Amino acid sequence: MADCVPPYEAATLTLPGGRTVEIPVLRDAAGATFLDVRRLFPETGVCTFDPGFNSTASCESTITFIDGKNGRLLYRGYPIEDLAEHGDMVDCAHLLLRGALPTRAQRGAFIVEATHHRLVHENLIRFFHGFNHDAHPMAIMVGVVGALSAFYNDGMDIRDQAHRDKAAIRVFGKMTTLAAMAYKTAHGQPIVYPRDDLNFAENFLYMMFALPTRPYALDPVAARCLEVILMLHADHEQNASTSTVRIAGSSQANPFACIAAGVASLWGPAHGGANEAVLHMLEEIGSVENIPACVAKAKDKADPFRLMGFGHRLYKTTDPRAKLMRDMCHKLLGHLKIEDPLLDLAMELERVALSDEYFIKRKLYPNVDFYSGICFRAL
Repeated sequence: MADCVPPYEAATLTLPGGRTVEIPVLRDAAGATFLDVRRLFPETGVCTFDPGFNSTASCESTITFIDGKNGRLLYRGYPIEDLAEHGDMVDCAHLLLRGALPTRAQRGAFIVEATHHRLVHENLIRFFHGFNHDAHPMAIMVGVVGALSAFYNDGMDIRDQAHRDKAAIRVFGKMTTLAAMAYKTAHGQPIVYPRDDLNFAENFLYMMFALPTRPYALDPVAARCLEVILMLHADHEQNASTSTVRIAGSSQANPFACIAAGVASLWGPAHGGANEAVLHMLEEIGSVENIPACVAKAKDKADPFRLMGFGHRLYKTTDPRAKLMRDMCHKLLGHLKIEDPLLDLAMELERVALSDEYFIKRKLYPNVDFYSGICFRAL
């Protein structure tokens, strides 16, 4: 943010001892108020204390806006509901990276550019051979994403916008390839190379589930479900992984090393690993018959058991992504007709929670992690 130049709106802070300090007041495009404390320590020796940045904005951004009070999520001003219904991952990535939805010509050029970067260096693939067959896919991802910095380092000037844009396109093009290779490695299966004739989500599914011994039939409903999941998780303001990447990047480190740090942050059950935690919770509950007892335990503050995938720290009404994921989840399960006791358990838990006054009063609705976890299980 630019430094405030008098005359400006200010708040008055009274310090211990009676000294008063004027704190510049800033307002964003949505009308929210911020106190600019950047000069507080240099001028007074007093620091603010805010663990978790609950009351602190670490940067100015025009990418994503969350209105938790009213349950809204905007990418560059567009409601996520509209993007998920009418767009795809190419539209979403172009919007986030370049600030606007693409024209037809820009879309075609972006697809060509991103597709060109799907392959990874053959020497990088050797990294996957060094992991145990039971390694967690995210552990593999931390290693191989960081290793990209060894392949794309020479001549990169992080201060050059064109270089940063190229690094972003490389990440967009290669991340699904690396993720699919990590999945295959964790399951002891041969790595499958990307196909340029498939779109973003179709190619991701193909690389994860195709086998060299038989043809792979792409399911358009499954592909669309995966695409919506990826779009809904594409950005979410200054969350843990985004903040981690920014902090690592502040030292002007290689972008891929910074992204690897973000992957490590994303792994945790309190962040990107929340949908995996939902599946672990369902496995712990075990059967539909155990739901009433587990719900009672979740209501007991003295009991350590918690229902994962319910409520959200930011959204005080409903998570706008959750409704989209719920509709997609039910559509996917109806389409696949999978017989899985865990999925039946999840649907019954959803029904119980949505009809229980305790959850309704506290707005503890199933969130996007609950439904995406179920979708990942079904896929």
